[in-house]
Amino acid sequence: MFADWPLLSLLIWLPAIGGVLVLFVGGDKHAARARFLALFFSLLNMFFCVLAYIYFDNHTYKMQFVENITWIPAYGIHYALGVDGISLPLIFLTAFTTLLVILASWKTIHQKVSQYLATFLIMQGMVIGVFAALDSLLFYIFWEGMLIPMYLSIGIWGSENRSYAAIKFFLFTFMGSALMLVALLYLRIQVNSFYILDFYEAPLSMTVQVLIFVAFLLAFAVKVPMWPVHTWLPDAHTEAPAGGSVVLAALMLKMGAYGFLRFSMPITPDASRALDWFMITLSLIAVVYIGMIAIAQKDMKKLIAYSSVSHMGFVTLGCFMLYIITAKTGNVLDAYMGLEGAMVQMISHAFGSGAMFLGFGMLYERLHTRLISNFGGIAKTMPIFSAFFIIFALSNIGLPGTSGFVGEFMIILSAFKANFWIAFSAALTLIIGAVYTLWMYKRVFYGTIANEHVAALKDIGKLEILIFSLITITIFGIGLYPAPLLDMFHVSVGHLLELSLRSKL
Repeated sequence: MFADWPLLSLLIWLPAIGGVLVLFVGGDKHAARARFLALFFSLLNMFFCVLAYIYFDNHTYKMQFVENITWIPAYGIHYALGVDGISLPLIFLTAFTTLLVILASWKTIHQKVSQYLATFLIMQGMVIGVFAALDSLLFYIFWEGMLIPMYLSIGIWGSENRSYAAIKFFLFTFMGSALMLVALLYLRIQVNSFYILDFYEAPLSMTVQVLIFVAFLLAFAVKVPMWPVHTWLPDAHTEAPAGGSVVLAALMLKMGAYGFLRFSMPITPDASRALDWFMITLSLIAVVYIGMIAIAQKDMKKLIAYSSVSHMGFVTLGCFMLYIITAKTGNVLDAYMGLEGAMVQMISHAFGSGAMFLGFGMLYERLHTRLISNFGGIAKTMPIFSAFFIIFALSNIGLPGTSGFVGEFMIILSAFKANFWIAFSAALTLIIGAVYTLWMYKRVFYGTIANEHVAALKDIGKLEILIFSLITITIFGIGLYPAPLLDMFHVSVGHLLELSLRSKL
């Protein structure tokens, strides 16, 4: 019965409609009503995500739950939606993350509550639209549309320099996408269609492929973000409210990596092969250099932000190593591990880094400081919170048994098939990540109690324990038994490999 429902449209528009309804609840005197209404729509979306997972067929790479309605016939634009094993896990992640953000706002957001909740519900719909769109113009509309609620979340509920961070975030991400629109319009002219899957068959010369690859690169590299276009992220993370930081880390960065997988590699395979060294170099700089920058940070939130850039370098490394691996071994199966590792890393990073931002948001709500030097001895006053935070920190550095280990291990192992020095450089993150994460944890949670404000802290309550428990279960679930996740995108990754290795020349 449910298989015939427009599940993807429900996943996109239910939270958007819910956000509008939450706006009409009224001012802060009706905050409780707004919270429960937002929670209802978030839980309803999770229900439809579970249905999509139940009815999803892991054994085919073809798009499923397809909806295709002519939208603007004069220009051949369609309202076309569909998911495969690459996009469905990211949609599930989006729904789960938004649910956590709404729960976490229960005790931390006290002003303009309905507007805050509506912002994140509408943003959820836009992000799911990015992962579900099969029409490239529809993809672009969702891609740019989600910038508005994120801009508002930073600009309204952020810290002191929120205006600067919001404008910088918007300009970087919006301007980076300008050339992507030009590339999409060019491809539309070539194949007489905006349908993304039709682009895969477009015959393109090497020069055209390189130009399209660069156009996509500017949009997706800013979103990941890759070095050197990463500078907007620390400012955005630092000034954003806790919910904004969680969405940035868990969802927005994944949109850039998804763009490489959905557009750059299958549409411009020869350019991707020719420029793989460039992408690998940028990825390793992010892994090593940005990781070392994180060590030097005095601001706890900036440290976590730089760690996100470093860990996302692993994702792009896993994506673009496939050309070196197949050229060296001649076996396509050897490239599976790198791409699947990148997918797992995208999911696991959301829980490790996102949970750390969520935890820091709770600390900031109590102490109103970001400087590590102003913390100390928190484990003595907040033992339950400290126990959860060390789990998130250990997942962030890739401890075996946690979700962070699975993706990093697969990528490093596949890197050995490509080149020893690539693998060696990538493996440095295991040391660098442990240094900045554990050193930060030691200074914040251990030692003598820093001041009377820390001494007066009370431990987290039942709601926070519920939120952190859900994340912890997911971290250990993926870390100890990643098979369901790997099975979901295994066939789709295989099809992506086939498209990415098929020359158009």
